[in-house]
Amino acid sequence: MIVQIKKKLLVILFLVSTFIIIQVVNVAMDGDLTQYGIIPRNPRLFFQLFTAPFIHFDWNHLFSNLAVFCTLGTICILRSIRYFMVASLFIILVSGGLVWSLGRSAVHIGASGWVFGLWGLSIASGWFERSIKSISIALLVVFLYGGLVFGVLPIDHAISFESHLFGALAGIIFSYMHAKWSLGRGVKS
Repeated sequence: MIVQIKKKLLVILFLVSTFIIIQVVNVAMDGDLTQYGIIPRNPRLFFQLFTAPFIHFDWNHLFSNLAVFCTLGTICILRSIRYFMVASLFIILVSGGLVWSLGRSAVHIGASGWVFGLWGLSIASGWFERSIKSISIALLVVFLYGGLVFGVLPIDHAISFESHLFGALAGIIFSYMHAKWSLGRGVKS
């Protein structure tokens, strides 16, 4: 049990280290990595759905995402590494695809779509799974991070509310699909 938890936490630590290393490289390159953010409707740059979450504007941007990512990522990965990886890939693809398709003309960077996806997933799982464990986690996430709901509003033009909104939506969709699949197979989460 302890070995499994350590293994799961090492995955989160690896991702956090990757975020930090990429930020060091980005700073050393005077922010040149921001060109690998999501640029809506540019067909040559669709692959950037996978690079954008790892690139941040500055250290404040990175650390504001990391603080929440560590908590929500850990909550998610404690189910299983596979669950975390599939949920994360789904959230990155769906939220990034929606930003690429519908986002305003700008360069969208940062892990906030992923973070909001994990947030939406954690809360929606309480509703769709209806177990004591998932409801307790959902209530804890609402208590700790309920204020994130304001991040989906277009308040600041310098912040990609689209990433926040579409990330939360992707997390909710994944939660629904996972609960439906688990129920159909008789699997307990």
